[in-house]
Amino acid sequence: MKKLLVAFAAIAAFSAHAADTLTVAATPVPHAEILEFVKPALAKEGVDLKVKVFTDYIQPNVQVAEKRLDANFFQHQPYLDEFNKAKGTNLVSVAGVHLEPLGAYSSKYKKLEELPGGANVVIPNDATNGGRALLLLEKAGLIKLKDSKNILSTVKDITENTKDLKFRELEAATIPRVLTQVDLALINTNYALEAKLDPSKDALVIEGSDSPYVNILVARPDDKDSAAMQKLVAALHSPEVKAFILEKYKGAVLPAF
Repeated sequence: MKKLLVAFAAIAAFSAHAADTLTVAATPVPHAEILEFVKPALAKEGVDLKVKVFTDYIQPNVQVAEKRLDANFFQHQPYLDEFNKAKGTNLVSVAGVHLEPLGAYSSKYKKLEELPGGANVVIPNDATNGGRALLLLEKAGLIKLKDSKNILSTVKDITENTKDLKFRELEAATIPRVLTQVDLALINTNYALEAKLDPSKDALVIEGSDSPYVNILVARPDDKDSAAMQKLVAALHSPEVKAFILEKYKGAVLPAF
């Protein structure tokens, strides 16, 4: 009987441990770094946080939807909305964490005014970040769009292009690799940081703090209110994380809580 009780206790302990394990997908910078920072605090709360790093914007959502992962941390709400619509998924935002201002970079020019006629410009090829890039270029005075409030604007919506800019669309993660081959590249801050760019110094134009593109923790509806998930939210919204973001990223990443 004693051995049986020990066995049951071991099974219960294993189940409790499994219930308190969270596996979260994240892009390397800053998402995975922020998650690694909160690991010790979560461990004290009885949550074993496992961070799985991805370098694309597709698989993190696919694998959460397929229940291979518990959550992900890499995207903003407009991107999630578009993904759910396109893929028929029902992923939800659990909490907003930080903002990564999108910026325009060039290895050839120091100011946007220096861009020549017919300059080659590369923007992200996903609907939300592509539209976001075009809105930033419009705000900078380089183009005009049919609707300045349409976050899903495409190059077909450009109504005025006085410099005759030539647009090319690429997967967001690959854009830093072609920076030296084009005149201007619109790069998400996580990928800019990975490429050792300093958004606060290197971007020729960058989104302001009024941007709606706050990066969010995302999960399935049935998981978003779990005890472990809410402990993760509390850790991500802690004063320690706010200080970590401000100190490490020097304004290139901004707390959104």
